[in-house]
Amino acid sequence: MMTKKLLMNLLLMLVWVALTGSFVFGNFIFGFVLSFAVMWLIRRRDQPSQYFQRLINVIGFLFYFLYELAKANIHVATDVLKPRFSMRPGIIKIPLNAKTDLEITLLANMISLTPGSLILDVSDDKKVLYVHAIYIRDKDEYIRKIKTGFERRLLEIMR
Repeated sequence: MMTKKLLMNLLLMLVWVALTGSFVFGNFIFGFVLSFAVMWLIRRRDQPSQYFQRLINVIGFLFYFLYELAKANIHVATDVLKPRFSMRPGIIKIPLNAKTDLEITLLANMISLTPGSLILDVSDDKKVLYVHAIYIRDKDEYIRKIKTGFERRLLEIMR
């Protein structure tokens, strides 16, 4: 059902682009948003649809990830430019709520893509993720940030 709605959204976007005759990136985005809004307005109220909520969650996750990525880049860059480093490296053991290989892989990649953190290993039972981070002020706060930030948002999309 979700695939059908996504394909319909994409088809309506292409119809919009063809009707306007403007094949620029911004017009594709506008067409997608416009077709999403039209589909949302004409949906049946008695039939719940996860497509609309999931797409909103994906967009929210992308903005959250870009924000965290920019914040980590700025933090590392300013630390490198300072005469003295404020790094406090450490290895953190993060318990996982993610169960499948795909969920764990995506979470590990999101964490590793932010500067200052690196995934070292996943436990054999897939319940723990070992992360090396260069800025550990409070271990519990770092774990909470990963669990309520990346992991929670990722699992909202995947499940």
